[in-house]
Amino acid sequence: MFEALGRVVYRRRRWVLALSAVAVVVAGVWGTGVFGRLTGGGFEDPGSESARAAALAVRELGRDASDVVVLYRSDDLTVDDPAFRDAVATSLTGLPDGVVERATTWFDTGAAPLVSEDRRSTYAVLQLAGDADARTAAVDVVEDRLSAPGLETSIGGATTVERDINERVSADIARAEAISLPVLAVLLVVVFGSLAAASLPLAIGVTAILGAFTALRVVSLFTEVSVFAVNIVTILGLGLAIDYGLFVVSRFREEVRRQATVEDALARTMATAGRTVAVSGITVALSLAGLVVFPQVFLRSMGFGGVSAVLVAMLAALTLLPALLAVLGTRVDALSVPWRRRARHEAPGRGAWERIARGVMRRPVVVTVAVVGLLLVLALPFLRVQFGAIDVRALPAGTESRVVAETIDRDFPPAPSGPVTAVVGLPDPVDSPAGAAALEAYVADVAALPEVDGATVTGAAGTTARVAVAYDGDPVDAGARALVADVRDVPAPPDGEVLVGGESAVMTDLLDSLGSLLPWMALIVVSTTFVLLFLAFGSVVLPVKAVLVNVLSLGASFGALVWVFQDGNLSGVLGFTPTGFIEATQPILVLAIVFGLSMDYEVFLMSRIREQYDLTGDNTAAVATGLQRTGGIITSAALLLLVVIGAFSTSGITFIKMIGVAMAIAIVLDATVVRTLLVPATMRLLGRANWWAPGPLGRLYALYGIRESDGGDPGAPVSPPRVPEPAGVG
Repeated sequence: MFEALGRVVYRRRRWVLALSAVAVVVAGVWGTGVFGRLTGGGFEDPGSESARAAALAVRELGRDASDVVVLYRSDDLTVDDPAFRDAVATSLTGLPDGVVERATTWFDTGAAPLVSEDRRSTYAVLQLAGDADARTAAVDVVEDRLSAPGLETSIGGATTVERDINERVSADIARAEAISLPVLAVLLVVVFGSLAAASLPLAIGVTAILGAFTALRVVSLFTEVSVFAVNIVTILGLGLAIDYGLFVVSRFREEVRRQATVEDALARTMATAGRTVAVSGITVALSLAGLVVFPQVFLRSMGFGGVSAVLVAMLAALTLLPALLAVLGTRVDALSVPWRRRARHEAPGRGAWERIARGVMRRPVVVTVAVVGLLLVLALPFLRVQFGAIDVRALPAGTESRVVAETIDRDFPPAPSGPVTAVVGLPDPVDSPAGAAALEAYVADVAALPEVDGATVTGAAGTTARVAVAYDGDPVDAGARALVADVRDVPAPPDGEVLVGGESAVMTDLLDSLGSLLPWMALIVVSTTFVLLFLAFGSVVLPVKAVLVNVLSLGASFGALVWVFQDGNLSGVLGFTPTGFIEATQPILVLAIVFGLSMDYEVFLMSRIREQYDLTGDNTAAVATGLQRTGGIITSAALLLLVVIGAFSTSGITFIKMIGVAMAIAIVLDATVVRTLLVPATMRLLGRANWWAPGPLGRLYALYGIRESDGGDPGAPVSPPRVPEPAGVG
């Protein structure tokens, strides 16, 4: 099938290029409109009890949110001075009608938490009108109108923080592209050896990114899509375009020297490397598709974006890339760099990668024990991981909205509202004797809990009341989550209902949601990966080994995450504020991305090993030759991907930086220690067992297997008879 595809693309290359150009133009015009449809946040479970509590409170009691917090400060005046009061009043009376629903100040309420301990600062709480998008836009409207004469004014608040995070993500993407693209352009020329060849992955990358944006815009017509999906589209679209470009172009260069015509070379390239790209793309896409099982908009959006980028990159590598190669033909090496011209005239021989592989396979037990031991040691910090939620510390230090939040925490008395909120539904109106008595009894029961520092009714209307539960501790630590469980165990008023929400409950529900769905994600990813790898290599041993090796690599990455971001090591170098925990969704996202990329490299390596094993029947020689032919490709692809990821690792948003650092660590380990050392060592230990499959599965592979060497290789030497290789090291 893939050989036929190669011949069709060759004969219709101009049509393929024309249609691809039209698709890119449409994607560039319509697809980029997705930026106007993206939303922020999306880290909570929308079906959880905490989400239902928030929705009920809004419906029955109205919104009670600190969308914008305006901090006023004077070095000369106190809040008791009339001039201070007049300046604040002037600031707030200039706000446009219809934008601010309510403004709360100390001057109106006398609430002590609104005044600093030194009485030289106060803050106003603004509740904005409209939906989430309208409120975000309103921040820009009110920001420029809040200056108070004679006072230092700065703004923060939940909606302001969300806006700042979204704007910083967009700015970081632009900066990352500005940093990475020039470096990539130079490295591509160095790696590919010619300007003509180096331009091909960039063409595929642009197509993949714009195509993924188009797919995301279609998805946004039916469901929310988080702004953070743009990051994964850029990383994977460009990264996998480079991977697939390297693999296909390298194989085409081999075949164009061996085949009689460019058409034959392209057909053979697609029959081998094309199949590998298809298997790799589907495997990576299925790994990322596991994110779609989660209800959190952030994770689902990352899944949609990742799958879109991978599949478009794969399709472009199977259509647009061979069409470009068909046009270039032997000119794929046009404008070669000097070392590339010399390499084309050098006689082939045993290279460094083959010598490394044979050296490893001479001491497979020692290498396996050493590498597995190293990966386990790196994974150990993950045993003490603590999960938390995103807060203002995700923003860079010095960001105005973060400074406001930190100033209020440091200089102001604690607010009566706590991290746990109970929304109580009563059988009788709150202002009736029966309703008031039932509510009072419930509040007393909650206040009597050992860890509760007070329970206060903060809103009531009809038969619904909001009860704030105070807790003197970190709102996302284990103690706070235990308190949520205790509050939920308090009996509701007779014939009433209680929904418990608040910051601590959101964190509790998030962890419960992730924990319950993670096994299903793992089942989907592992089972589909196993089936694909079996169909690709005809073995039940290799898929199991690949999964186990990837688990070791992932464990090492997760351990590094804890050591760096939870413990704060290298925080000065990387420029972030350690929080003592890891945001709970990040390891799952890293798992999906890194597992997929690891399988990408696994498929590249094993495809050439399987091809050689089919030709010779010699497991050791097949491993050595396979690593020789793909070691440079894998390490080059990893280096180029590291440039893309490294630029994103400079993001000012901590959780985006965390994703970049985790991916960088995993890729370095996988492309070097795992593929170069652990895979050859374990394959030498397993010997013929690498290729074992039960009889029925063996017959299934013979009928439906995705084999690299189908149809034979007209340019390959005649295969020698297979000599059975003893199992194990022997």
